[in-house]
Amino acid sequence: MWGHWGDYGHGWGLGFGMMLFLGILIVAIVVMGKNVCGAGTCSGHYREKGALGILRERYANGEIDREEFEQKMRDLQGEQRQE
Repeated sequence: MWGHWGDYGHGWGLGFGMMLFLGILIVAIVVMGKNVCGAGTCSGHYREKGALGILRERYANGEIDREEFEQKMRDLQGEQRQE
């Protein structure tokens, strides 16, 4: 009794089947994660926009007027040239 692995093919049936199942499960989770987050639902929220992108977004949303937008644009372009 102690020398046998039951009805699992002397250890390979359960071990190989369990490894195969876990491998398929991991691959499925990774593929689903890439499909959900890769489509823009996750990645877009955490992507860094940069100063010019934020400035354009604020102008488009009406948070700042044209004069302030142009002044800040000149300021940012001046900083980029200095670097």
